[in-house]
Amino acid sequence: MPTAAFRRALKRAFRRDKNRRLVVRRGRLERISFMSKIFENSREVTIYLPSGYEEHPEQRYPVLYMQDGQNLFDPTRSFIPGQHWRLAEAADSVVAERKARAMIIVGIDNTGAQRIDEYTPTRDVIRNFGGRADDYATMLLEELKPLIDESYRTQPDRAGTGLGGSSLGGLLTAHVVLKHPAAFSVAAIMSPSVWWDHRIILEEVDQFRGERPRVWLDIGGREGFAALQDARALRDHLKKNGWGEEDLKYYEDRRADHSERAWASRAPMMLEFLYKQ
Repeated sequence: MPTAAFRRALKRAFRRDKNRRLVVRRGRLERISFMSKIFENSREVTIYLPSGYEEHPEQRYPVLYMQDGQNLFDPTRSFIPGQHWRLAEAADSVVAERKARAMIIVGIDNTGAQRIDEYTPTRDVIRNFGGRADDYATMLLEELKPLIDESYRTQPDRAGTGLGGSSLGGLLTAHVVLKHPAAFSVAAIMSPSVWWDHRIILEEVDQFRGERPRVWLDIGGREGFAALQDARALRDHLKKNGWGEEDLKYYEDRRADHSERAWASRAPMMLEFLYKQ
C-alpha cells in the first residue's frame, strides 16, 4: 500500500510533467533575399525552422513551400496589417501536441503587380495578363528549391516536398502539383480561385496522370455562393479522378470569409492532415 507521502510526491511529479508537456517550444524564422533569373526580379523568402533544428543535426525535415509569404509569419508585413496566418505558431502547436511531424516552411513573397501573372496558368486575353504559372514552377524547382536544399537539412525528394497557398496561390498550387506530380507529395489548396479562365483547373484535374499528392482543400461559407460551388466542383473532380479519403481532405468553414484571418484559423488543421504522424 503506497504511503500518503508517496502519493503526494507522485501527484507533484505528475503536475510537473503535465506542465512540461503544455509548454510549446518555438521554432525560429530566417529571411533571405532571392533573385530569380527566370522572372528577372527579386523577392523576400522567409524560412521557418522547427524547434530542435539546431539540437538534432542528423535530422532532415520535409519542406512546405507556401505562396504570399508576406502574409504568413509577420503581422507588420501582411496584406492587412495585424492579420497574418500565424503559421509559425500553428506549426509549433501541432508539432508540440504530436499531431504532425516537424517540417520546414518556406514562405515565398509575392511580387505585387506581377502576382497575377505568376500565379495563373493561362493568359486572360481580354485583360492581357496572367499565364506564367509554369514559369513560376520552373523558378521554384530549378532556382529556389536547390538553394533551400543546399542551405538547410531538407528531405529533398518528392516525399519531403509540398506546396501550398490560398486564393490565386491556391490555384497556382493546384496547377503546379498537377503538372509536376513527381516533385510534390502534399498540397494545401485553400480558398482556390477556381473561376480563373472558365474553371480551366477542372480540366487539368481531368487530364491528370501520375502519382496523386495528398491534398487539403478548403473554402469559407462567406466567400460567396460561386466560390463555394467552385470549391465543391474541384473536390468532385478530384474524387472522380481517384482521390479518396486517405489523400483528400475537403473542409468547409461555414462562417469564414476570404481573408488571412480565416486561413490562419484553418492552418493547424491543414498541417495536421498533410504532415500527420
